[in-house]
Amino acid sequence: MVPSTLDHKVRSLAAGRPTDDAYRWGDTALTWSGYDALGDAIAERLAGMRVRYGQRAVVLLPDGGAVHAALLGCERAGVVSVGVGWRAGERELASLVAKTSPTIAIMPESTRLGAARSLCGRLGIANLITVHDGDGSPGLDEGPTAKPLQPVGPSELCMLNSTSGTTGLPKCVMQTQDRWFYFHELAAEFGELQRDEVWMSVVPAPFGFGLWTSHYSPTILGVPCVVQRKFDSRAAAELIERHRVTVLCAVSSQFAMILDQAEGLDLSSLRVLFTGGERLPIAKARAFEEATGCAVLNFYGSNETGLLSGTRVSDPLEKRIRTGGRCIPGMQVRLYDEQRHRIPGDQGIGRPACRGRATSPGYFDDDSANDELFTDDGWMLMGDIVEIDDDGWLTVIGRSADFIVRGGKNISAPAVEEEVLTHPDVAFAAAIAVPDTALGERVGICIQPRHGHSLELGDITEHLDRRGVSKEWWPEHIAVLNALPISSGGKIAKAELRARVTELFGDHGHRPDAG
Repeated sequence: MVPSTLDHKVRSLAAGRPTDDAYRWGDTALTWSGYDALGDAIAERLAGMRVRYGQRAVVLLPDGGAVHAALLGCERAGVVSVGVGWRAGERELASLVAKTSPTIAIMPESTRLGAARSLCGRLGIANLITVHDGDGSPGLDEGPTAKPLQPVGPSELCMLNSTSGTTGLPKCVMQTQDRWFYFHELAAEFGELQRDEVWMSVVPAPFGFGLWTSHYSPTILGVPCVVQRKFDSRAAAELIERHRVTVLCAVSSQFAMILDQAEGLDLSSLRVLFTGGERLPIAKARAFEEATGCAVLNFYGSNETGLLSGTRVSDPLEKRIRTGGRCIPGMQVRLYDEQRHRIPGDQGIGRPACRGRATSPGYFDDDSANDELFTDDGWMLMGDIVEIDDDGWLTVIGRSADFIVRGGKNISAPAVEEEVLTHPDVAFAAAIAVPDTALGERVGICIQPRHGHSLELGDITEHLDRRGVSKEWWPEHIAVLNALPISSGGKIAKAELRARVTELFGDHGHRPDAG
């Protein structure tokens, strides 16, 4: 029987295969025994700070072995981890801290200690643990230790991680381990996974897709996981060749960039690519399969729902690259109309909802967000419009919310607009998606300056930088107009701007050197 917590699984692997690699990044590796020991050390440090069961600790670490050991240490100490993306701006971090009230921060030693303590002070966090995360095996700073009392159980709250909202302010999704163990069971079945896989995930660990693909599945399977501290497409292709990776996990923009940068490299070791987080680009998926020989598998779901549908290795190519797969019986998928009324028969076009073992408990301490997330009878709604055919195949046909999907990450267009409008020279602003061959979409901003003023893209990004806005939100294209179009209802006519996207940004867009 598969262990129900990572605590049990890591202890078993450390005892049975202590010198085998758990994580590899750069020229560094963390063995199962090292993973186990560092997880224990972090748990003992947390216990030495006299934490209470269920108390929260914010984990702000780049991808590598240390972030996984920190999450494991929190689990073993009975502490709820608050996972934060490494590129989060201070305002986003402050919002998450305000929502979750952590009393401890776990941060990298490479962040200067004085700067780390200053940040904790500004955020009202009393205690700091620093982890060595550079070259060589990760280690822990010195401090008081004690024996942990009670680890987090499989169905109990173990983590809070952030997700985008229509307001742009991060919402915190409540995570339990049993939902991700179930997700892994499905992935293992659909991908026909074996015990000798070499895993690679280039998705950041704290987010839902990254949580499954780098923190849970490789450890449950008991195989090494190759990760990158910062995504680099050429380096990722080189790592696939070097480590003979068999399972790659990446959003569609990432795997497309990996393929584009793989000239002269051998990616034939790949057997399965797991992707999701955005609509699959058919041409890119087909090209990746043709170049590598691996099967591209697409799961449809979210951080909140887990998965509603998925494709299998055994599915026909056209189904795998054109759909989100068949609906999963255990997730009880339904369809609702825009008024949140159930569509009879649960076939046709509508907003999908589900209820099953992969769903999260919802948002932490956020009644209004949960009211939007759940139907009156307790089913969890997605924000997309999909079509489900008579055989249960699900295809995404649009989004009901105003998001820009950049590299698999949802960016709220209204939130970008709100930030841009804080610039003193901006009168009106509308953020729209600009199609991009590398990332799927980039953020484009249409601006009407205040009378007598002129603006360039650098003026906007410098302003957002000073405000501590996360870089993913920064516009990468700008169109400065004398007047933005107004609809009959008195609102900015964004549909008209979207229809003119090529005119607005094809010749006049400017893109900074942003990652």
